[in-house]
Amino acid sequence: METKVPTNSVESATTSVGGANTRRRRRNGSDPNLRYFLPKPGSSPAKPELGQEMASEGEALIEAFKSGQTFFTLAVWKSVPEVNGGGNPVIVKQAVVQKPTQS
Repeated sequence: METKVPTNSVESATTSVGGANTRRRRRNGSDPNLRYFLPKPGSSPAKPELGQEMASEGEALIEAFKSGQTFFTLAVWKSVPEVNGGGNPVIVKQAVVQKPTQS
């Protein structure tokens, strides 16, 4: 059994000022597979604990800046089997889409 990472990841290849290819995450916060959290009071970088969830990356940036904290980005994945043309099963990761909250 093999494992592989699909090419449709959250990150996209970009070219830096120096011309070398680098990886850079999207900054618009429009990816529905990402969630943003402030740290729970008392947590540390050595033992991170998720606190209040923010609606967007922009909101997380602002709140983290105001309070002098860091913030966490969370992506949730599940492992699923995929059978290629040769019949060999391959395990791939599939993003778990967060269901919209109902109020």
